[in-house]
Amino acid sequence: MSFNVGENVGPYRIIEQLGQGGMATVFKAYHAALDRYVAIKALHPAFGEDPNFLARFQREARLVAKLEHPNIVPVYDYAEHENRPYLVMKFIEGDTLKARLLKGPLSSAEIEKIVDSVGSALAYAHKQGVLHRDIKPSNVLVATDGQLYLADFGLARIAQSGESTLSSDMIMGTPQYISPEQAMGKKDLDEGTDIYSFGVMIYEMVVGQVPFNADTPFSIIHDHIYSPLPLPRSVNPNVPESVERVLLKALAKERPDRYPDVGSLVEAFKQAWTSAGIPMRGTAITLRPAQLKAQQQAQAAAPAARTVAAKASPKKRSPWPFIAGGVLLIAACAFVLLVLSGDRFLKQRSYAAATALVQVSAPVAQSASSALPAPDPTNPASAAPTVSVTQVPAVATAQAALNQNPNDSTAALNLSLADWDAGQTRSALESLAVAANLAGASNTQFFTSAGDQFKQRQAWIAAAAMYLRAIKSLGFGAKPPEDMVNNFHEALYQASAQPDIQSYLPFTSLSSVEQPIAMVAEARFDLYNGDPKQTQILLNQLKQIKPGMPEATLLEAEVSAKNGKTFAAKQLLQILVGDLNAADWVRAYAQDYLNKIP
Repeated sequence: MSFNVGENVGPYRIIEQLGQGGMATVFKAYHAALDRYVAIKALHPAFGEDPNFLARFQREARLVAKLEHPNIVPVYDYAEHENRPYLVMKFIEGDTLKARLLKGPLSSAEIEKIVDSVGSALAYAHKQGVLHRDIKPSNVLVATDGQLYLADFGLARIAQSGESTLSSDMIMGTPQYISPEQAMGKKDLDEGTDIYSFGVMIYEMVVGQVPFNADTPFSIIHDHIYSPLPLPRSVNPNVPESVERVLLKALAKERPDRYPDVGSLVEAFKQAWTSAGIPMRGTAITLRPAQLKAQQQAQAAAPAARTVAAKASPKKRSPWPFIAGGVLLIAACAFVLLVLSGDRFLKQRSYAAATALVQVSAPVAQSASSALPAPDPTNPASAAPTVSVTQVPAVATAQAALNQNPNDSTAALNLSLADWDAGQTRSALESLAVAANLAGASNTQFFTSAGDQFKQRQAWIAAAAMYLRAIKSLGFGAKPPEDMVNNFHEALYQASAQPDIQSYLPFTSLSSVEQPIAMVAEARFDLYNGDPKQTQILLNQLKQIKPGMPEATLLEAEVSAKNGKTFAAKQLLQILVGDLNAADWVRAYAQDYLNKIP
């Protein structure tokens, strides 16, 4: 008899399977004698192939069971069933930190609580001589009452002590959080390995992504051992410098260069976090300091739009800038939430409410226009609006068609296109957000068509957002068609020079879909709107991550031309023009750019 739902394993009745990983399967069970639910973690049957493993398992389990800390999942019992060892632990009603991260950005308070709780649990365990060896968000449990627990203490050591036929990849689990020394297979592990993995988790919570990610576990392991840590501020410019220094030390390649203990890491992080003076929101941090200040002012006019900046106390001013900022902020939030994540909250309210933002008075529209994308001199349609929406016949016709069919995504798209053609940039993006919402997350054809139509208009932010949605509509792990990827890359590359791209397409969100092109976009944004030094840093990282990437070479040519190195720029552009492996748009862009260089 195995671990089957409805059957008994010792005194425990199996209720349901909760999850399965490389090392073990987790079940919810009922312990009748104590009238309580428990979690049973049954190790993989392959561990039973080692005749000496059970004795080692019992020794390690006894050690782990002695850990008594409010942030460590208690181990109640351990035994074996049909030559399959299992641990019995407290059943935690709730979810994992990994699942919580997938739901949205963490608040500043959540990040502080997680660092405090996990750090306290680790520091206690280390004093008891127990290493965790597998710190990652899926091993942090968030109970329904808000209590945090660190699970699977010592399980990695228990598994690795055996001589089963399990592959090292299965035992190792998720390589994104592994320390360099653990990745190299060293046996003399100490607190430093947990400090490194804990640092990776903090990096992910603060920066918005793990430092190293690749297509294969081997590539990720290689990066942990040899590749320089991607600077947090180059990935997310809003990470305070003091916090970056803490992460750099925690994630040092050599153990002696890291913090001496977990307590020192936690204390350093808390001091840096507090001294930064910015109550950040994890992955939601996508705005630069100047934009943060603008959002602080906008809070007075848009209390429903929560920002990541601290509440400001501005001097008494005219109310119009606040109202305009609030209008733009709500529009940006709606676009990000709907176009990127496919949230359906606008579908649950009337279209009239969703488009109320366009019914603003002339002074507000004029104030807000300065924060919209800069007009593209090559595209007359991108010029600042000179007439109201209601004065444009095409817009009025499209609006009437949508009023008759408020759930028609095509009608909403037509209104968005009419708005854009009339020079109503903000209204176009609002209508597009509604259209994307009505289309549904899996409507690949709609998003592709919308992207094509905005691309024809050189509306690059809108086009990139639609192609991005088309790629995401295919589902996780699906390989998008080459032309879809090329269209997305072209639109994003073109859009990246616009100063407000992050309000609609945050680089952290783009990285979760395709990191290299997201890095190119951020580097190009820095070239034209931020710090050109960051552009070079990102280009250097790209050469390590994806050598020979045509889009990166194209940007390198732009950097050379901008710095007056016309000969180097021409050489790079000529290489791209003759590169048959480069996308057609890259070669065309390179040729056009080459023609413009004197």
